[in-house]
Amino acid sequence: MSSTSSLPDPHDASGAAAPNTPMAASPLTRAVLEIDEYAATLGWDQPARLFALVDTAKLRAQEPGLAAQLGLDADATAGSYTPIEQDEVPAGTPLDKFLGTIAWPDAVTGCALTVERLMLPPSAEGTVPNGLNEKQLAKWVAAHPDRQEVRMTVAVLRDGARDSAVRLREKDSSTEVLTGADLVPGLAEALSATFAD
Repeated sequence: MSSTSSLPDPHDASGAAAPNTPMAASPLTRAVLEIDEYAATLGWDQPARLFALVDTAKLRAQEPGLAAQLGLDADATAGSYTPIEQDEVPAGTPLDKFLGTIAWPDAVTGCALTVERLMLPPSAEGTVPNGLNEKQLAKWVAAHPDRQEVRMTVAVLRDGARDSAVRLREKDSSTEVLTGADLVPGLAEALSATFAD
């Protein structure tokens, strides 16, 4: 946030690997899956949650007390990112407007957001009525019989790297989570913009 000091305040998300988080190829994917697993423990119908991503090794070196509080041991630091949950996203504020108010300190390597949304299968896209405003479209999707509830977790780094995880409510299992860099491109772009000068 714009008023953040050298490091954001930690809340409940720690850098220690969640017990059910599968090992992933990249540190960014591991961070995304860790945040997804953390969000899953909170259940559904949750507000959006914003996380700063910090380099775990640098965090241990620069803030040993905070690293100890988060349970980060030396073995867990090589090439990993620690997600630190930020203050609550204000209810009723559109995400794009909220993200436009964020400025990260230099110690933050990346950021992530987890948010729940309703989604329609591609087969339903052709049935969307023309001329609906955003509010009307949301109401129409919410009433559609084929709607799916999803939780999307998207992370980006300052260098442009990105990854995401998508979990369907009807398949609420860590083994059913989809991951990929381009699953939620619009949200990834919005998060990347928080690092623009």
